[in-house]
Amino acid sequence: MIKIKRFIFSDKDMLHLSNYIRTKVFVEEQLVDPGLEYEFEEQGNFYLLYFENIPIATARWRETEKGIKLERFAMLKEYRNQGFGSKLLAEVMKDVLPMNKKIYLHSQINAVTYYERAGFVKKGKMFIEADIKHYLMEYDAEKMVCQT
Repeated sequence: MIKIKRFIFSDKDMLHLSNYIRTKVFVEEQLVDPGLEYEFEEQGNFYLLYFENIPIATARWRETEKGIKLERFAMLKEYRNQGFGSKLLAEVMKDVLPMNKKIYLHSQINAVTYYERAGFVKKGKMFIEADIKHYLMEYDAEKMVCQT
């Protein structure tokens, strides 16, 4: 059974669970500097995806001067490529779409097709962030209308 819970920075118990997943994925697996990984926390709107009552994935979004930025999508290794990420992204999109603002993200190069399937398009050239190759991607509602 899948359950997705929303929370904010002040919910320290939920934040601890989210940070555990992010530490495993970004800090330990991908060697991201923790100082970079945990910036802008107070501004975040967070999600935890539970599978059979185990927290296995997390994400956040925050409002910036450019629009709504989706960030920190992380899933424990053993649960990847099973459709959980799509469910988490769909839940986040359900919350941010009604805001009628630009929705964007910085996708690691290996996740570009995942975001493309959800209606995001690459913008500009590849860049390096936290020593990892990324693309700026923006949500294109027109593209999703054409696919349905």
